[in-house]
Amino acid sequence: MSDRIHKIEAKGANVEAAIEAGLAKLGVKRRDVIVEVLDEGSRGLLGLGSRNAQVRLTVMAPPPTPAPPPPPKPEPPKPARVEPKPARPPQPARPPQPARPPQPAPRPTPMAPSGQPRPVEVDPEAEAQVRKTAVECVEMLLAKMKVNAAVAVRESDPDDLTGRRMLVLDIEGDDLSMLIGARGETLDALQHVARLMVGHKLHQRANFVVDVQGYRRRREQALARMAERMAQKALQRRQPVTLEPMPAYERRIIHMTLRGSDKVYTQSEGEGDRRRVRIYPK
Repeated sequence: MSDRIHKIEAKGANVEAAIEAGLAKLGVKRRDVIVEVLDEGSRGLLGLGSRNAQVRLTVMAPPPTPAPPPPPKPEPPKPARVEPKPARPPQPARPPQPARPPQPAPRPTPMAPSGQPRPVEVDPEAEAQVRKTAVECVEMLLAKMKVNAAVAVRESDPDDLTGRRMLVLDIEGDDLSMLIGARGETLDALQHVARLMVGHKLHQRANFVVDVQGYRRRREQALARMAERMAQKALQRRQPVTLEPMPAYERRIIHMTLRGSDKVYTQSEGEGDRRRVRIYPK
């Protein structure tokens, strides 16, 4: 394979056939490329209107070139004859040193009941300052938008991996769909601006979640149910299933939902806004 080829597009009767065609053309293995599904194709109706699937394969790194063999080591020179030095007079024996007291063993890191390390303790004063400033900034944004709503503060459930809890600001009121937007895009923008404002005021990175009328919790539940349905679909078809493009935190929900499965595994593919999750049967 020429080193100039880094990305190609290939077609096939289905996605897997298109990927195999691209791999054969590149002369690489599946683990050496990033697969982006451009078109899953269609069988059409009674053979009419059918189209092939189309994928883009990007080579992650050029194949390593074999290293040249190391040059032969020169023969070491023969040691010169050293005349024996006269023996030194015996030195007086040193007085015995007092024994050091035994050092205490380091304390082990406390573990959560699940076996994961407990999260690092945070400064209560700093956490309270972030909480107070975040509420003030979100309330100011709502006032600027002339939205009549209240802001409540709570902590999220512990993370499955780290055990960490997130600060959540719940916005409650009547008919707040305008703050959510299509697929939560307006809510994500509101959260991003609020984090920037808090970080600017406190001169530190602020990490918290803004939610509107429990939208994020309902979205997480819907994504988890969809992940389980798509996993069953991949098992029934015995071939991978590709989900729609999602932001990073939604892709993480899919991965976390299926990470304990012994029948399927997940992998993120694509780039930028087109990055999506693909579910593979084991």
